[in-house]
Order: sequence, then structure tokens, then C-alpha cells
Amino acid sequence: MPSSPVTSSPPALTFAFEIRADLSPSLHIGHGDGEVTEFTPIVGGSVDGPLLSGKVLSGGGDWSSTRGDICQLDARYLLQADDGAVIDIVNRGYYHPDPEGPDQYDDGIQISQTGHYYRTSPVFRTDAPAHRWLAETVFVGLARPHGEDAVVIRVYALR
Repeated sequence: MPSSPVTSSPPALTFAFEIRADLSPSLHIGHGDGEVTEFTPIVGGSVDGPLLSGKVLSGGGDWSSTRGDICQLDARYLLQADDGAVIDIVNRGYYHPDPEGPDQYDDGIQISQTGHYYRTSPVFRTDAPAHRWLAETVFVGLARPHGEDAVVIRVYALR
């Protein structure tokens, strides 16, 4: 029996929203065996986009471990949607030099910088019915520094 042709399309990324996390100066935790560990407090910020708008609540932070040129990120903080719902986010990723990494743009907005790999995998939790889709979707974040005291993460839903 001949097999029927399979029609498929590759996964697509859909822009969901952009997080701007305002930061306080990093606190040195320690180092050992070639690794430096720091904590960067998240003190506020904003969430803007077609699928979610709101603010970043103060009180979270990013624990980073740097070994050589590779920085592993592990951030946890809270978002509050415009409707008042609170959303927990755990955002893990990597930041390191990437000599072949180009500037990247999405609809005219710069989302990454030449020479850097700065990617995250945000995971959300909430029981708010209007935002439950966040806890049921895989996301990819493309991050970039925004001055000395903020980071911007452009969040895409994997479809």
C-alpha cells in the first residue's frame, strides 16, 4: 500500500509581547572553580504587545552563573496584566559572545545585537482564565540590554 504524502509546515513564531525589566545593580554572591555567581534584582518594568499588556512587579530577580564567556541565566519574577491578573514567570537562558550573530529586526524593531547570543525560554503560571493560554504555550525570548539598568525580552509563542 503506497503511503500518502505528508504535508507539514515548520513551526512558526508569533510575536506575543515585549517585557522590559528594570534592574538594580547586581550583587556578587560568590565564585569558585572558574564560575562567578551573581543576583540582579528586578525592580519593575512593563509588558507591551498584541497578546499581553501590563507591568513587571518589583521583587523578582535573575541568578546568573558565568563560566568563561558563557552566562547561564535563571530569572523569576511576577507580571501583572492590565486586568489585574498576576502571572509568575520563570525565564531561563544563555548570554554569550557570538561573532557570527547578526543584528536581528522584527517589523523594524531591533531584537538582538551583532556579536551576541541572548536567548531565553520563559515559562508562565497563572490560574486567571483570560491568561491561561500562557501556561499552555511554549515561548522563545530574544533579549537585549537596554542601557545599564534594563533588559528587553521580545517574547514569541511557538506555534
